[in-house]
This record gives sequence, C-alpha cells and structure tokens, in this order.
Amino acid sequence: MYTLMIVDDEPTILEGISRLLDWKALGFERIRKAQSCFEVISHVVDWQPDVCLVDVRIGSEYGYELISRLNEMGIVSNYIMMSGYDEFSYACEAMRCGALDYLLKPVDKKQLQKRVEKIIVEKLHGVMPEESEKSMDPVLRRSYEEFSPLIRKIVMMVGMEYGQHISLKSIADRFRMNATYLGQIFIKETDMKFSEYLMAYRMYVARNRILDTDEKIAAIAVQVGYSNMNYFYQHFHNYYKMTPSQMRVRK
Repeated sequence: MYTLMIVDDEPTILEGISRLLDWKALGFERIRKAQSCFEVISHVVDWQPDVCLVDVRIGSEYGYELISRLNEMGIVSNYIMMSGYDEFSYACEAMRCGALDYLLKPVDKKQLQKRVEKIIVEKLHGVMPEESEKSMDPVLRRSYEEFSPLIRKIVMMVGMEYGQHISLKSIADRFRMNATYLGQIFIKETDMKFSEYLMAYRMYVARNRILDTDEKIAAIAVQVGYSNMNYFYQHFHNYYKMTPSQMRVRK
C-alpha cells in the first residue's frame, strides 16, 4: 500500500532503519534506500514515496536542501528528518522546508513508530493494523499465544538468527535437551519439522526483501542464511513455484 524511502549515506544506518519497525505490518509494501541526493533525485519520480526518512547530512549535502529540491520538483511526501546533531538550527531548517519531525540518532524505535503511525492516520488517511495481526507467526499463521513457552522461544530464536548457522541441534544444545526429542515436540505443536520451518521462514524474509527492496538477489540469499546460491534458488522455486527474478518482475 505505502512506499517508504530511507536516505542516509551510511549503509549500516539504512539497514538498521529498514529493520527497526515491522514496516510490512504498518502497510509499507515497498522500502527504497538511497545513499546520496543524486540517487534520490534519479529515482524519486518512479518510487513516489509516501514517507521519507532523511538524514540531516548526506555526504557533503544537507537533507533539508534535498527536501526543498523535492518540493520544487512537485514531489509530495511526508518527511521525517534524522540527525546525530542536537542543534536547534538544523531542526529549524528541517521544519522550514516541510519536515514533519526531527528525530535524533540513534533513532528510538517507539518514537519512530509513534510518528509513522500518526502520519498514516492523519496524512495518508489509513488505519492501523489490529494488534492480533502483529502477534501472528508469519509461517504458521497462528497466534504465538497458542504455543508453549518452549516453542515460542524457538520460533523467536529463528526470527532473530535465521541469517546465521542455526539448527535444531544448536538450539537443543542451548536448552540442554536431546535434539531428537526437541524435534518431536516441535512437530507435535506446529505440524512442521524444524528444518521445514526454518526454510519457510527464510523464504518468507527473502520474499519480502525481493519485493520491498532493490537489493541484489545474491545479497538477499546470503542475508537469509544461504552461502550456496544454487540451494537458495532451488528452495525458493520449490516454495513459491517461481524464481526470485520472476517474483521481482511481478511486483
């Protein structure tokens, strides 16, 4: 429904902000990232962002100057300025050029959530998703409350570590449990093998990044835990019945 644009010359900040909130749950189907004003100017007409998070300093340029240029181009959006500088003059310039807010880095998650929700309701005339949707496992499509504390911990670990080398044995070792027994408990509660759940979760994250970002598919594969591209393409095609490239073309 909505498009988010994040502008910052530091790749780690771009990645951090893109993961800070559950943007999908808020209605943002697309996330665009830019590391320079030139990149923004080159693509903004096609991107048509509904909300823009802009760093106050982008290389040698200022974020509020970029917003002024976008205003001159007739780009209508809702801007939030981010800055590591707690200087009143920067805040004034940001507000003068039309920014709706000025947030200090590191950006506070709750503060950003509150600002974005306000924009969705007041500026985009949208509605906030039900809280129950936020507590639903994206793979199992069941409320987390339905599971035992042990299974909830396991799916939470997958959600945090899917990009790393994680296995049923490594989790069982942490809980000092037998891996076979833990696997049986997992199947009994979820109707899925742990290995199937892990792959499905990785496919879920990969799909979102393919649809919501312009990142290279090879980079996405590594981010979701695949060092072998052939395995990634094979699993993706078997799961979605299309290749990652075909899915990106259809978005």
